[in-house]
Formats: sequence, structure tokens, C-alpha cells
Amino acid sequence: MLSTVNRVLLGLAGLVLVFLGGAAVAAGAGWPVPSWWLWEGPNDVLLSQADRDRWRDEGWWWPSVIAVLAVVVLLALWWVIAQLRRARLSEVLVDSGDGEGALLRGRALEGVLAGEAESLEGVARAHVALTGRRSTPSARVALLLEPYASPGESLTRLTEEAVGHARDSAGLEVLPAEVRLKSAKHGARRVS
Repeated sequence: MLSTVNRVLLGLAGLVLVFLGGAAVAAGAGWPVPSWWLWEGPNDVLLSQADRDRWRDEGWWWPSVIAVLAVVVLLALWWVIAQLRRARLSEVLVDSGDGEGALLRGRALEGVLAGEAESLEGVARAHVALTGRRSTPSARVALLLEPYASPGESLTRLTEEAVGHARDSAGLEVLPAEVRLKSAKHGARRVS
């Protein structure tokens, strides 16, 4: 969700800046511009003295300007806070059977899951990150496979063994996992 919002905001900001920059360059260079263009020539200003005086006496003008700026500031603060929020899950809620539950450190579960994934045949390295909510976590797994490894077999063993054990040991009903596979580079074989 956050990456989609980031892309949309950056795309809109880019379009606005390109449009305004193009308008300023075209008008400043004295190029012929359409009648609806923001500026008409190199000596033109954004708001003329008459435009600035016209809005000064309107009772709704300043409250509207302040409200729009406040909304822009609040949206900018929300965006910055969302960027600083941790993407990784710090703890997982484990059903202990007593109705209270227990908290398991997210890094501990990530380490165990990565260790078990690396012990699978054909896996050179594994990196695991838990995301989501502490009661419904999900895993992002990146596997570096050996050149001889079968991706299908490695994926099946990972989901059945490593992810299955982590799901069962944490007492979770489901543990969705997004797995990215990458092959390790290897030198060419020499035949004599």
C-alpha cells in the first residue's frame, strides 16, 4: 500500500513540476505559448497586483488558504511518519493456551526460519523478514540457490518444512510467505 502511495505522489509531483517548469522556461525564453498558458512573456508574474488586491477583501479567502495549507501539512506529516515506520515486525503474538498469549521476538523467528531454510539442500543463503501485524504475520523470504538446485523442489521443501515448522511452533493458523529465488553465480565447468 505504502509503495503505491509513494509512486502516485511522486508521479503527480513530477507531472506538476514538469508542467510548471516547462511553462516558466517557455515564457521566459519568449517562445510563443498558448493563450491558456500560465505566463505570457519574460516579464510576466504569477499573480499581478490587481489579482493580489482582489482576494484580500474576500472573507472566505484567508480561511480557505489556511485550511488547504493545513491539509497539505498534515498529509506531508502522515507521509513522513509512514516512511519512518518500521517495515519489519518486532514481535509475534503466540497463542500460549491460557488466553493471554505470549510475545515472540520477530528477529528470533526470522533467524530460526532463515537457519532452517539455509539447511535445505541446494540453498546457499536465506534472508527472512516478517511483516504484517503481530497476530497475523507474513514472511518475505529471499533464497540464493546453488547452481545445481531445482527451484521447484527448493520452494516445496521451504514451504513444507521451514515455513511449516515456523507456523506450527508459533501456533499460527497460517503463515503466508513471499519467496524470491535467485541463482548463485558459478564458474564455467572445464572438460578435458
